[in-house]
Amino acid sequence: MLFRRSAAVVFIVAMIISRFSAEASEGDTIKNQFWNYHFQLTLLPQYHPAFKADYSGENSLQKYEESTVSLSATLFFGMRLWKGAQIYFNPEASGGKGFSQTHGVAGFPNGEVYRVSDPSVHVYIGRLYLKQVFALSKSWHRSADDFNQLSGREPDTYLSLIAGKFSMMDFFDNNSFSHDPRVQFYNWALMGNGAWDYPANVRGYDYGLAGEFVRPKWAIRAAFVTMPTEANGQKMEYNITRSFGSAVEFEKKYSLGRQSGIIRAMAYFNLAPMGNYKQTVRLGREEDSIPDITLTRAEGRTKYGFGLNIEQNLDRNFGMFMRAGWNDGQNETWVFTEIDRTINLGLNIDGNLWQRDDDNLAIAFIMNGISSPHADYLRAGGMGFMIGDGGLNCAPEFIGEIYYSFQFFRKLLWICPDYQYILNPGYNQVRGPANAFGLRVHIEI
Repeated sequence: MLFRRSAAVVFIVAMIISRFSAEASEGDTIKNQFWNYHFQLTLLPQYHPAFKADYSGENSLQKYEESTVSLSATLFFGMRLWKGAQIYFNPEASGGKGFSQTHGVAGFPNGEVYRVSDPSVHVYIGRLYLKQVFALSKSWHRSADDFNQLSGREPDTYLSLIAGKFSMMDFFDNNSFSHDPRVQFYNWALMGNGAWDYPANVRGYDYGLAGEFVRPKWAIRAAFVTMPTEANGQKMEYNITRSFGSAVEFEKKYSLGRQSGIIRAMAYFNLAPMGNYKQTVRLGREEDSIPDITLTRAEGRTKYGFGLNIEQNLDRNFGMFMRAGWNDGQNETWVFTEIDRTINLGLNIDGNLWQRDDDNLAIAFIMNGISSPHADYLRAGGMGFMIGDGGLNCAPEFIGEIYYSFQFFRKLLWICPDYQYILNPGYNQVRGPANAFGLRVHIEI
């Protein structure tokens, strides 16, 4: 109730402040788009051959060969309301499953799948949010017609407030080369910072408030959102005195020689009734039993962490990126995936080099790790909601991914073969390596 009242206050304040925001320059010929719609459909089959594993557990990646298919379809509607206000609505359908019911790899190889038990297609509201922009400069530039973006005049300096249902990754940890598993890398640890236990329901969406202050060369943004009532849950907790997620990010644009780049630094803090790894292991020893993280869940537990995100153009055809992340790793993973430390590095090559302007070839390398208490818990036979082999011979999880995206029919259809090499899946050096092959089909209208 407190959260909903806060959202109502933001709406009222937005309407009042918008009356006093700066006017765009007069005499321009650019008209603001009143409404738009877009559509996407993504079909992603994957296959992994059998691989060697000395032992397996409840949450292991299946060592026998597997083939899976995932599907998502989204409608994107946008409309202008009063001055500076835009509303976005995204009904979505998704279905299918990942390898081993989305278990066994912390850097999971398909960013289009969710940890849901029912693989049938379900329809739901992905996003429904209001964005209020307050112009703080008379200079402006033109925004393009895009998913959840209306074309027209956008001030060079502005403050925006967002309220409703959205994904935290819509506004944080963006990267031009590595952010969207529907058109870029498949892997979870490449669509966002793996060490960020980003608040969301089981399908990746959340209810909350976000804001950003944007200047031509830098920006700062922050968000305050709900958390699920239980780990990997669908039901959200609206009492923010018991549970919430928050993040803040600073973004700076720069030039290296004549090539542009962007650096983003993020910090996050979550509050939820998490279990504690050390306490759980101690309890298991005292009772001579397999440790169970759910037995030590208690209110007031926290998780915090940091992330660094860099993208750098090398010339008109080459771009590179890097992400690094860390969290304290004392309490259980509550939302995203079981990564406490991560670093990845990648290269994107534009198809312009071989006269295929809208194609691209990209390659990336990931190293994921976990904290000592987290490793002790898994070593003792504990299970998370993503990984757990019934024991752990701990080693970092290494993943390499390469894809080539073919574009057809004037930016209507993309076909993208992909290969991922997974060493030490689930941080277990006696399992694997595993090889994952995919062939994504993506349609945009």
